Amino acid sequence: MSFAPSPCVPVGARSVQEQRERWDRKRKRTGRELVQSEQKYCEQLDLITTYFVEILKAKGTLRQDIRESIFSSIKSIHLVNQTLLSHLEEGKFGYGFEQFCPHLHFYTAYVDNIQTAKRVLMVQLKKNKAFRRFKKLQESRPEFHKMKLEDLLPLPLQRIQQYKHILRDLTENTSPDNPEFQQLSRAVRAVSEVAQRIQDNARSHENHLQLRRVQKLLKGRKTRLLAPDRWYIREGWLKTVPPKGTETKPKMFFLFSDILIQAKPCSPMHPTNGDKFSCQRVYPLKECTVDKVFGHTKSQGGLISLTFTRAKLLLMSSDQEDINDWYRSLCLAVGQLKSKNTVLHRREELLRQPLRSAMDGQQSPLASPQPHGRKRAMAREEGPEGSQRPCSSSSRPPAGDGASSASKKIKLSEAPTARSQESSGSSCVIL
Repeated sequence: MSFAPSPCVPVGARSVQEQRERWDRKRKRTGRELVQSEQKYCEQLDLITTYFVEILKAKGTLRQDIRESIFSSIKSIHLVNQTLLSHLEEGKFGYGFEQFCPHLHFYTAYVDNIQTAKRVLMVQLKKNKAFRRFKKLQESRPEFHKMKLEDLLPLPLQRIQQYKHILRDLTENTSPDNPEFQQLSRAVRAVSEVAQRIQDNARSHENHLQLRRVQKLLKGRKTRLLAPDRWYIREGWLKTVPPKGTETKPKMFFLFSDILIQAKPCSPMHPTNGDKFSCQRVYPLKECTVDKVFGHTKSQGGLISLTFTRAKLLLMSSDQEDINDWYRSLCLAVGQLKSKNTVLHRREELLRQPLRSAMDGQQSPLASPQPHGRKRAMAREEGPEGSQRPCSSSSRPPAGDGASSASKKIKLSEAPTARSQESSGSSCVIL
């Protein structure tokens, strides 16, 4: 047996070459996965556009506004992805996504419309018998592989999430020296923005469903939960400790981003409200202070003190983990609400315009406010008929004063007038 001398390769160069080979293998594997999944995705988009959008338009089964509400920009998405597929099949990943990203607004429009599409589709399936038969006939075709239209409509949203992960893998396994590295990096950022929008819309929709659910649980219509910036956090049973030391009573609490609702169960014998709750009180979290009275250790249960502007609430639970979760949720909700209000207050102060007019800047030195009433009266201007007139700059409140400053302004403007009537005969003193 003979051994051929191996070429002497430095250890550092060999490790760099091995790393590049690993990158290349992973990149090829990710590229194959991208092309295959894109081919399947385009086939599914073709099913929607061919067997639903185009045929429905030709038959006139649905009005144009209803078709647009259900299918939105799906046809434009299909055209854009067909172009992307042709570039991917040629191995031009960076260039393909560079041409694809400027058309992501079609996906954004589709994402914002998806909940409307689901709702309109359900209404049409319930009321439109012709469309219901048409949908069932199209879904029975062998090309659909037993998939329904409800399964096909969310595909663009799912594809954006897949793009985000696949593009990250491609970028990580592409050398920074490769011209496609910058193209893929920009594509990752653009696709991630749309993916984040999908997640935000999904959370907003889920929150809306939670608000509606709690609204139905509360008897009557006095408490309105559907507010634009209100978020559902949690709910559960807690015992309220009365201030006079009487027996604790279990109550149902619903925690939202800005309010805490205390409710009691309705009578189970009630014919319509047996499974609902009666709202007893709504506590605003804007001026709330949260303190844990006890429960810092591993003892069973705990007690939370909530101090509001006009009320104080003691909440108790025998479950240590549950009371700790309530404490964290309350602290987080109150902290976020106060920080938001602080930011808005500072922004209003920065944007607040001064109330002084240009004429105030031209006032004579005699118009400056004086500490004593006599001097203030002497500083007033004299009208054409000898009646004194208060100076506008002395009674004007500084910018940003509230209702109290407005009342002060009225009092200051009335007080000099009264003094002027008393000293009307001593005009020579003023001169």
